[in-house]
Amino acid sequence: MSTTVAAAVAEAHRQQWGFMLAATVRLTHDLDLAEECVQEAYTQALTQWEAHGIPDRPEAWLTVTARRRAMDVIRRHDTLRRKLPLLTEEETAPAADQAIADQDIPDDRLRLIFTCCNPLLDVDTRVGLTLRLVCGLSIAEVARALLVSGPTMSARLTRGKKKIKAARIPYREPPPEELPGRVDAVLDVVHLVFSTGYTAPSGDQLQRRDLVGRATHLARMLHRLLPGEPGPAGLLALILLTDARRYSRTRPDGSLVPLSEQDRTLWDASQIQEGLRLVASAMRHRPPTRYTLMAAIAAVHAQATDWEATDWSAVVGLYDALLRIWPSPVVLLNRAIAIGQAHGPSAGLEALDELADDPKLAEYHYFAAARADCLRRLERLDEALDSYTEAISMTDNEVEREFLETRLKELRTAARQ
Repeated sequence: MSTTVAAAVAEAHRQQWGFMLAATVRLTHDLDLAEECVQEAYTQALTQWEAHGIPDRPEAWLTVTARRRAMDVIRRHDTLRRKLPLLTEEETAPAADQAIADQDIPDDRLRLIFTCCNPLLDVDTRVGLTLRLVCGLSIAEVARALLVSGPTMSARLTRGKKKIKAARIPYREPPPEELPGRVDAVLDVVHLVFSTGYTAPSGDQLQRRDLVGRATHLARMLHRLLPGEPGPAGLLALILLTDARRYSRTRPDGSLVPLSEQDRTLWDASQIQEGLRLVASAMRHRPPTRYTLMAAIAAVHAQATDWEATDWSAVVGLYDALLRIWPSPVVLLNRAIAIGQAHGPSAGLEALDELADDPKLAEYHYFAAARADCLRRLERLDEALDSYTEAISMTDNEVEREFLETRLKELRTAARQ
């Protein structure tokens, strides 16, 4: 197989998986069958494109192939209802109702996200299913995003699909009265898609711009869908303010530039201004949502003229407020890092060591890297070397690994002097 074909199929998978699955589910009303048909379409593309050339519109070729495969399966059985009870709707919506639904949720992927985020499923399963089914992330990528092992994530997704089948959850848009109960899970999904794209869990690129683009598009759609809700406004603000740094995060050779060394003149000023307006609007709602507070933290960084001008005390205070409504290990980690900047590396290291027994951080390379940085600043070089080595062993993104390896080499040189 030529590298050109392999690259084209891989790119189509990154860009089109969510569209294709959502379109195929609309035909099958069966997530498992739709996923199988979409995957088979990609498999066929590897051989067909090699033999006949890459089509002018790969996404159209793949969608037609997946839907034809679905129709073949359906035709082999007497009725769709008898063979495919999973997600079968009891009634077909009238055309007028369907038009209203299409207007309310104007993107098949967003519609599928709301479907996966059914309240009958626990939050982690909703998020995991959506990342896997809508965004096409591998089970390993989903596991890393949710800070669990691959086998644990695989088992969780399997249980989730079984529960969908047993509960006969329909593939349809939730009615307006059900939307508020699903918004939080949908926001979590979009945020995790953004986080996974902003710093890719693995690979030789720091970012996956396709996932960042999907998350930004979905966040804007959510904000339009629920313009008076602070959660969607806060999430969109967080994405815009954070992604505004994208051009300064790597050097021309692709190597990582930490936030402390970034050229802030490269930050996207228009995104920052839009994000700041959204933060101001969302903060008028009380109490603030967690995405509003996270966006407010990003706003502090966006408004600082340089690293030294950052109001780290304000950042710590915002993390304290965030912890009261979302006591997450990652929030605790970020708070400890902020304490290290506001009050010095000794205070930061003390805050980090208080988290050492948290199992969710045991294999989280950012925790080991944060300890390494505090130890480096304290000139406890032998301990810092050990922590950098530990962080490197857990890092799957090559750009991040190279950055940590550079720091490790610098420390070894310093230790020999």
